[in-house]
Amino acid sequence: MDLEAKTTQAAFGALVGISQPAVSELLTRGILQPGEPAGVWLKAYCTNLREQAAGRFAAGELDLATERAALARAQREKVEMQNAVTRRELAPVALLEQVLSKVGRQIAGILEAVPVQLKRRSQLSADDLDFITRELVKARNHAAAIKLADLDDEDDSEAAESDLEDGSEGD
Repeated sequence: MDLEAKTTQAAFGALVGISQPAVSELLTRGILQPGEPAGVWLKAYCTNLREQAAGRFAAGELDLATERAALARAQREKVEMQNAVTRRELAPVALLEQVLSKVGRQIAGILEAVPVQLKRRSQLSADDLDFITRELVKARNHAAAIKLADLDDEDDSEAAESDLEDGSEGD
């Protein structure tokens, strides 16, 4: 075959070992350009095969290069998370909730004792002690109601701070 001359789809298919419809598909996909000589088609065909073998060119819907990159990214993220856990920068949500719950109970116990201690040590009136007790109960209840999901929402935390400062309830 003269590689400098134009050729038919069937003749080129016979040269490289594929069917005429497969050559037509290569033309449709733009891998081969109509009217080019057989040598140009041969070079384009071989380039396409090399790209597929290297995973840089997708055959159909599967893009191997993209899939490999996604897998590498997922593996990197997994290792980064494992490293963060090892450095104690990351903990399971359930563990964090347990810690917050335990600290909340400890703080609640301290807050509940404040009015009793004030009553013993100071000359505050019953109304003043009732006011302090109500405010401590509000703060304790607010702290007990906080969930980890609430910590992501800055608007809620700013509103809660405002509620505590002005003595009103946010509900």
